[in-house]
Amino acid sequence: MRLADYINDLLYRYDCVIVPNFGGFVTNKIGAKVDENANAIYPPKKQVTFNAYLQHNDGLLANYIASTEKISFEKATEKIAEEVDTWKNQLETGTITVAKVGTLTRNEERKLLFEPNTSTNFLIDSFGLAQAGATSVEREDAQVAEVVVLDEKKEGKVIPLVVKRAAAAAVAVGIIYAGWSGVQNHNEQQEFLANQQKEIQAATFVIDSPLPTIDLKVSKEEPKNFHIVAGAFQEVENAHNKVNELKEQGFDAKIIGENSFGLTQVVYGSYHTKESARTALLKIKEDVSEEAWLLEK
Repeated sequence: MRLADYINDLLYRYDCVIVPNFGGFVTNKIGAKVDENANAIYPPKKQVTFNAYLQHNDGLLANYIASTEKISFEKATEKIAEEVDTWKNQLETGTITVAKVGTLTRNEERKLLFEPNTSTNFLIDSFGLAQAGATSVEREDAQVAEVVVLDEKKEGKVIPLVVKRAAAAAVAVGIIYAGWSGVQNHNEQQEFLANQQKEIQAATFVIDSPLPTIDLKVSKEEPKNFHIVAGAFQEVENAHNKVNELKEQGFDAKIIGENSFGLTQVVYGSYHTKESARTALLKIKEDVSEEAWLLEK
């Protein structure tokens, strides 16, 4: 039986695939990263780990094999058990390669060691994305042109006047230019410039006035996409009984629908972030059941 291939297929769609009486393959999503030393960019991916304590048959693997090979759930469970026995015998003397997932060996203390295949990316959202080269880019500071006003009272000379407010300078230049053609003599010119200076001060005063701020508070309910699974049931009645049992224990248990194999899934609770879900999962594994696992949906 192609047990390793079935595990490989399911890891693209699920965060955890349990092999009954053997262990579970668990994936954790990690974001894209940049390796500055190697000048490389790596896409987001699922990192695979192995947990030897996840041995309870949650029905996922057996249902997938049953639907693929057109056999009963019981027959699929028997085939898994036979393959697990074969794996355990092989591990006594050698290594097992689980398709493109990774390899399993035993250390001197007879504990299972898992080495993931880093070339395989089980994150479907990153399909087609590969490692890319990166080059550093040097940026130059933008050059800002100096804004000046020309004082034409002295013939043949240009004297820059520093303007604290660009808007005030624009008002001054516009008004001076528009009114200059109507000035007929030196006295009128001086009076005109004095009036424009008042306009500049008024414009600067308006600009310096602080604008009112508006504080908008928008609350958005974040979805609870991380669930701690208590079990999957063929009979809906059994699922409801499990929910009632967990609620009596103080959990915010509920049914989150059916999986792709038609099994009704019951969860201990749902959480906004993976971090909070992992914290709750560790507590549940310690106090309630080692068979609980995390589902992102």
